[in-house]
Amino acid sequence: MTVGKGVTDRVLSEAEAREIVSQAFAAHDMTGKRVLIIVPDSTRSAPLPSMFRLLFEALAGKVAALDYLIALGTHMVMGEPQINALLGLTPEERANTYASVNVFNHEWNVPETFKHIGTISAAEIEQITGGLMSMDVPVTINKMLFDYDQVIICGPTFPHEVVGFSGGNKYFFPGVAGPEVINFSHWLGAVITNWKVIGTKYTPVRNVIDRAASFIDLPKLCFSMFVKG
Repeated sequence: MTVGKGVTDRVLSEAEAREIVSQAFAAHDMTGKRVLIIVPDSTRSAPLPSMFRLLFEALAGKVAALDYLIALGTHMVMGEPQINALLGLTPEERANTYASVNVFNHEWNVPETFKHIGTISAAEIEQITGGLMSMDVPVTINKMLFDYDQVIICGPTFPHEVVGFSGGNKYFFPGVAGPEVINFSHWLGAVITNWKVIGTKYTPVRNVIDRAASFIDLPKLCFSMFVKG
């Protein structure tokens, strides 16, 4: 199921965004569930402050937990002031209105962070990459995901020099992944070259990421934003 709306001459209003959020949760009841929302860090441009408030409005009081995990990949951990700026919150709002919401940093270089959920075989890698590579790729991901009943990705989609387009399952790999898929996907993107990858809808790197995401045995939803400017 896909719901959404887009226009070319303006950005969507908050009311229009709220309607899309409402439609999504009318179709997917979150009552009583533990919900984890995965968002990008400050290296990406998106209306996260607006989405944070809309998602809280839609879910707070209905869900058993509403928490966030920042998809840092291999980027630097964000401090509290940076997190507040990312989500458009004052320290007072964070401590009071949104005190029930936990915000976690992904830590790619801490081994105990991860759970091994599968392996993409060398034969499958060879098929996906058109013979460019042939090796087993272990798939590890932040084990925190499995403390929740529902995982929601909320982030923008842009042309991307490694994957083709960012967004969607890229927030799992490399966003909250272990180093194996991160290293392999960037190596593969470099071999294919930026020139052939960027802005291409389906690439071998995207196919590897989607295959890795298929091992995540959890309900998954995605709010994907196409951002002007």
